[in-house]
Amino acid sequence: MAETEKLDEAQSSGEEEARGKNQDQSTPDARNRSHSSGSDSDSDSDSDSDSEDEALAKAQIEALETELSSNQLNYDAHVQYIKLLRKEGDIEKLRKAREEMVVEFPMNPEMWREWAKDEITISARTEALSSVEKLYERGVSDYLSVSLWCDYLNFVQEHDISVRECSAAGISKARNLFERALTAAGLHIAEGHRIWESYREFEEAIFLTIDEMESGAWEASQGSPIDITGGELDGLSPNVVSAYEKALEMLNARAHFEEQVSQKDVDSEKLQEYMVYLKFEHSFGDPARIQILYERALAEFPVSSDLWSDYTQYLDKTFKTARIVKDVYSRATRNCPWVGQLWVRYLLSLERSNSSEEELSSAFERSLRYSFSSYDEYLNIYLTRVDGLRRRLSTSLQKESGMDFVVIRNVFQRASDHLAQDLKNTDSLLHMHSYWARLEINMGKDLTAAHGVWEGLIKNSGSMLEAWQGYIAMLIEMGQINEARSLYKRCYSKRFPGTGSEDICHSWVRFEREYGSLESFDASVQKVTPRLQELQLFALQQESTNIGAATDGKENPKKNTREKRKPVSNSTDELHPAKRRKDMDQKFKTHENDKGHTRYAVEVTEVAEVDNKTGESSNKEKDDHSHKKYVPFDDQCTAFISNLSLEANEGDLRNFFGADGGVLDIRILTDKFTKKSRGLAYIDFADNAHLAAALEKNKRTLLGKRLSILKSDPHQGRKKGVTGNANKPKNLGAVDSPEASKGRRGSQPRSIIKAGKDDVQLTGRNTFAVPRIVKALGWNDSNRGKPPAKGVTEEGDETPKSNDEFRKMFLKN
Repeated sequence: MAETEKLDEAQSSGEEEARGKNQDQSTPDARNRSHSSGSDSDSDSDSDSDSEDEALAKAQIEALETELSSNQLNYDAHVQYIKLLRKEGDIEKLRKAREEMVVEFPMNPEMWREWAKDEITISARTEALSSVEKLYERGVSDYLSVSLWCDYLNFVQEHDISVRECSAAGISKARNLFERALTAAGLHIAEGHRIWESYREFEEAIFLTIDEMESGAWEASQGSPIDITGGELDGLSPNVVSAYEKALEMLNARAHFEEQVSQKDVDSEKLQEYMVYLKFEHSFGDPARIQILYERALAEFPVSSDLWSDYTQYLDKTFKTARIVKDVYSRATRNCPWVGQLWVRYLLSLERSNSSEEELSSAFERSLRYSFSSYDEYLNIYLTRVDGLRRRLSTSLQKESGMDFVVIRNVFQRASDHLAQDLKNTDSLLHMHSYWARLEINMGKDLTAAHGVWEGLIKNSGSMLEAWQGYIAMLIEMGQINEARSLYKRCYSKRFPGTGSEDICHSWVRFEREYGSLESFDASVQKVTPRLQELQLFALQQESTNIGAATDGKENPKKNTREKRKPVSNSTDELHPAKRRKDMDQKFKTHENDKGHTRYAVEVTEVAEVDNKTGESSNKEKDDHSHKKYVPFDDQCTAFISNLSLEANEGDLRNFFGADGGVLDIRILTDKFTKKSRGLAYIDFADNAHLAAALEKNKRTLLGKRLSILKSDPHQGRKKGVTGNANKPKNLGAVDSPEASKGRRGSQPRSIIKAGKDDVQLTGRNTFAVPRIVKALGWNDSNRGKPPAKGVTEEGDETPKSNDEFRKMFLKN
């Protein structure tokens, strides 16, 4: 345990020598040992306890060694292992453990300070000077730490004889080190003053060694001598005073941000304050200050991937020194090795700095050891490596060095083996193989290898249409028409997602039209035609299945499935016309909803199609029955639109009347057969206010048409309809008289109403829509008193015929 006592003594001496924040913080284990060392020999129970602790520590060390031997990427295991070895005082194992950790992860400044002080205590000889200096150099390169820089400067001044004796070489070495420290941390507003103070003390010590005559000559060369008895700035040159005042102004501008950063205890809040501080520094655009602030934030939040990403992107845009950017990327990947994008940019920075192939290969291999959030990140790293190799192979220098295309092929093959199953049927895998095959042709000069690349993709992702299309496109580009035709024959019968199967069939026919002979064109058409018919039939079956499923979903689940369908009654046809009219009015009766709004039930009748030859229904389910649907519409706050452009759709109307939520429903009337717009529409609004606003837009233009906008009034037809005696029509203006018809250009009256005293008779060919108030064809006053003809009532209406009677009439004709 002598080695342990040396380490403890080094810690205690370091605490006595350190000042302010430079004071060393010993580990809790070391503090516990120092407090209990005086009582270890007081009793046998303490001795037994020590033995148990040693056995436990030994078991823990063995367990950690086993863990690290199988997984070198366990950061916590590295830290705990070093702590236990330092407690035990096993120097050789401790050195080895620290070196192994540094290979995988950066150590924080406190761990570097402990390592350096341990080496100073163990090897306090002049020969150990260079090894300790190397430790400090490695430490200050990991993170920005003013304390570590101060330790480094104090060590050189104390242990380097040339610096201690103020020789020319020693002074030059110390000044160079101080300048580096100021460059790295001199602008650290919170702690940078410690380096300035140390530098000033060093220069004052040198000044004391200069005799009075030499100092006077130096002062004369610098200008007027400094008056140390005057005020703070008395006797200083104007340039110095101006620089001082400017620095003070900049400090005051940043005082608020420094206060916010120092006061925040929660990590998330503190990181947010750093981001605000960085935004402020970016507005000033001073690269040195921005870089220092990034380094300060990263020293406190070393595993913030967003912070590293922002920092490296800023360096890429600002710094032209490739070495500085490369070193930062190296640190970023060691702190956040799980971010694939950082590795990609690290490889690019190595290429920009003209790094050796060994360094590039090492970084690439290290990146593949870590786990990323997606397989696309792995692929991006592989492709970045390929890009770099391709560019290097394009230069004569790399060709002379012995590199060839085999290196690129190996990277592609590793990527395929690694990602083929996880990226199956994805565009990412397709792009990689397309890139690979193109390089095999252009750089490898191996067409057979390019075929093998595509065949490998087809074997893995054969259900991906784009894979076949890419393979065929390459063959056509290379002029291998027969090989492309063979591929079409292999894949035209495959089932691809969506319309892919139809697309590949049409693509084959188009290929034969452009590249093939007439015989090959006919052969392709003969092949794809039954395939297209099969696909079309399948699509129709799928469509009918979907429609059936949608219909089944709308059925009432409470309906008794055992209830038999009742035939549709023909009682309506057998009723008296007046009774039938009353019954139809009941079907269109109004209903009051719970809000007091009137809703109108519109009847829509679907009639089964009838075979002309057999007279039977072609739809077995309907079987000569009509099914009635009632679609409710609320015309309480509805506008009727006419003169609407046939190109207008619901979106155009909704935008025209405003998209503030006032429009509830839009119904564009369409032709029964063509399903095209008739230029009419109904629009339901939420309230009267929105309806009134819509009516104010009457006669405005939409898509080149001036709209006619009126309020929909469903009662209007009833108010102006026939009242009183049914045989005395009140308004015949809707029917043209012969004289009025003659005035129309190119029109001939096809049906004429002859009006007598109390009689109205419709004559002509088109008499299928005869109102009941009009006498039947052939009826006049001379018929009065005579018995009605067969099938005609006294009122002049024909007796309604049943479906069976109509069917017999059709068969007879």
